[in-house]
Amino acid sequence: MFEQGNKGRQRRNRTHRASMEEDDEVKQRNKLDEKHSDVRREEEPEMVCPSHHPPPPPDELFDIDTTVDPSYVISLIRKLLPVDFGSGECDQSTEFRHNYDMNAHNVVQGVVARSGDGVMDASKGDPESMDIVGNRNESTSEEKDKGSSCREPEKLSGSSVEEEAWEEHGCVLWDLVASETHAELMVQNLILQVLHANLLVSTSPRIREICLGIIGNLACHEGLLKHIESTTGLVNILVGQLFLDDTQCLCEVCRILTTGLYGAGCTFWAECLQCDDILRRILWIAENTLNPHLIEKCVGLLLAILEDQSEVGQLLIPPLMTLGLTSLLINLLSFEMSKLTRERIPERYPVLEMILRAIEALSASDSHSKEICSSKELFHLVCHLMKLQDKAEVATCCVSAGVLVANILSETDSFIPEVSQDFSFLEGLFNTLPFASDDLEARRAIWSVIARLLARVNESEIDTSCLRQYILVLLSKSDVIEDDLLDIQPVVYSKEESQNSFPSLQGKSSARTIAIQKIESMLKNWNIRKEENMYEDCSVNTDDVKRLYDCCQRYISNCRSIEGS
Repeated sequence: MFEQGNKGRQRRNRTHRASMEEDDEVKQRNKLDEKHSDVRREEEPEMVCPSHHPPPPPDELFDIDTTVDPSYVISLIRKLLPVDFGSGECDQSTEFRHNYDMNAHNVVQGVVARSGDGVMDASKGDPESMDIVGNRNESTSEEKDKGSSCREPEKLSGSSVEEEAWEEHGCVLWDLVASETHAELMVQNLILQVLHANLLVSTSPRIREICLGIIGNLACHEGLLKHIESTTGLVNILVGQLFLDDTQCLCEVCRILTTGLYGAGCTFWAECLQCDDILRRILWIAENTLNPHLIEKCVGLLLAILEDQSEVGQLLIPPLMTLGLTSLLINLLSFEMSKLTRERIPERYPVLEMILRAIEALSASDSHSKEICSSKELFHLVCHLMKLQDKAEVATCCVSAGVLVANILSETDSFIPEVSQDFSFLEGLFNTLPFASDDLEARRAIWSVIARLLARVNESEIDTSCLRQYILVLLSKSDVIEDDLLDIQPVVYSKEESQNSFPSLQGKSSARTIAIQKIESMLKNWNIRKEENMYEDCSVNTDDVKRLYDCCQRYISNCRSIEGS
C-alpha cells in the first residue's frame, strides 16, 4: 500500500509537472503568436473600420461584381431613420422604427443563399405594408418647421455628432446605390420610405443633399424609377425641394426631375411641375445662381421639357414661354459668351453647351420657334461663336450653334444679308464641319447655311475683288471640303424638303449638293475672268483652284448618276 501510495504520489507529481510544462508551452506559443501577429499588423495595412458598426466579411466587401450582406445594408438603412422629430411626433417615430425593425427582420430571415454568380437574392418584402409617419405628404412643410423648432434641448447638444454619424452612413449607401443589385436590395428594404421621412423632418442641408443624392442614383436605374413614382407623396416632396437655398441640394433635385422627365412616367412628373410657382422658381434659379454646375443642371431640366414635344411639352412649354423662357435663355447665352470672350474657363463649357442645346430645341419646336428665331441678339451671339478661331475646346458648342443658325435662317431669312459677305463667318462654318463628323443631321444643317449664303452670290456680276475673297476662303478650306465629300456619299432630299429649305431652287438636290454646285460655278467664273483679263494674281494658286474645281465636278457627276438611277 505504501509503495502504491508513493507511486500514486509520483504519478500525481509527474502529472502536475507535465501540466506545468504544458502551461509553459502554451504561454510560449501565445507569446510567439503575439509576436507574429504584431509583425503581420505592421506589414499589412490596417483596415480602419468605424466603431459604430462591424465591417462586412472580407468576401463581401463593396464591389460592383459582388454584393454586401443584406443585414449590413439594412443596418445602414436603419441608422438613417429620422431621430429629430418634434415632441408631438415621437410616438409616430417610435412606431415607424418598430415597424421597420420587424420588416427588416423578416427580410433578413428570407434571404436566399448566395448563388453561383455571387449575387444575393432577397425575399420579396412588402414596402406598401408600412405607413411612414402617418402618410404625411407635401402639405406638412409648415408643420415640419414647427417640429424642428421644438426639439428637446438635450438632443441639440449632440446634434452635430448625430449628424456626422448619419452623414457617414448615408454616404456609404450613396456609393452602394450606384450598383443596381445593391439598389434593388435597398428598395426592397424601404430605403425610399426612410429617405422620404428624413426629407419631411430634417433641416440639415447636408442630410437633405445625401437623401436626394441616393434617390438620384436610384432614379438612374430604369427599373427602380417607378418605385420612386409609386411612393406616396415622394415626388411632390422632391418638387418642393426646389424652394431650398442650398446649391448642392438644388443640383440633386434638378438631376432627379430631369431623369423623371426622360422616363416612361414623364407625364406624371410634368403634372407635378405644372404649377406656375414651381416653373417660375426653376427660371429664377437658372437666372440668379452663380454656380456653373447648378446652371447646367437647371438648364438641363428645361432641356428635358423642351425636347419632349408630346404631353410634357404641351403641359409645360406654354406656361414657361409666358414666364419669359426665351429672354432667360438668351440672357444666359449672352453671359456665357461674355465669359468665353474674356477668358477660357473649362468648367463653363458644359454650361454653354447645355444652353445652346436648350435654345436649339426651342428653335426646332413647331409651335414656339418663331419668338426665339426672330431675336437679332441671339443671331449675333451664335454668329460670334461660329467666328471663333480656336474651336477645339468648344467644338460641340460650335456644332450646336451651326444647327441653331440653320434653324433661325429656315424660320426667317431677314438675317441673311447681315452675313452674306461676312467671310469670317463663312470660314467658321467650314471650320465647324470636321467637329460634326459623327452627326449627319448637324452636317446637313451647316451645309444648308453655307448654301444659303452662297446662293446670294451672283458670281457673274460681283466685282472681281469680292469674288477673289470668296475664292480665297474656299481654297483655304479646300481640304475640309474634299474630306467631307469623300467621307459621306451624296444625301438626296425629297422635292418637298428641298423646296422648304430653298424655295427658289427646284429639284431633288441636297443643301450640300446645291452648295457644291455654287462653288464649282464660282471657280469656273474665276477662271474665265482670269483668262479674259490675262492677269496673274499671286494670292490665288491656280493649281489649288483646279484641284478644288475637279473635286466639285466629280461630286456633282456622282450626284447626277445617283439621281438618275
